[in-house]
Amino acid sequence: MAIGNLISLTDAAAERVKALIAKSEEPVLGLRVGVNTRGCSGMSYVVEYAKEQRKLEDVVEDKGVKIFIEPTAVMFLFGSEMDYVEDKFQTGFVFTNPNEKGRCGCGESFHV
Repeated sequence: MAIGNLISLTDAAAERVKALIAKSEEPVLGLRVGVNTRGCSGMSYVVEYAKEQRKLEDVVEDKGVKIFIEPTAVMFLFGSEMDYVEDKFQTGFVFTNPNEKGRCGCGESFHV
């Protein structure tokens, strides 16, 4: 379980993070998760390589990987689970977030 229940990872998400880190052309510490204002419902998740820990970021170590949480995203991500899905309809990280009040029809954005 993630430190302080900020965010947890499924086994599939942890394996995908490990694979992405291994494929990176530059050294990375883990993945950074944040929230941007965009989309039909107002917010969307952002996942990128973390080459360093930024000031005030929370770091979650779960299942052998590090996830860096942007300070402005903590209140939106608290208690979330990060999964990785690969099927006929989608491939990518998926968040189960208890803070979400709704999602847009296309599933690309959410609101709290």
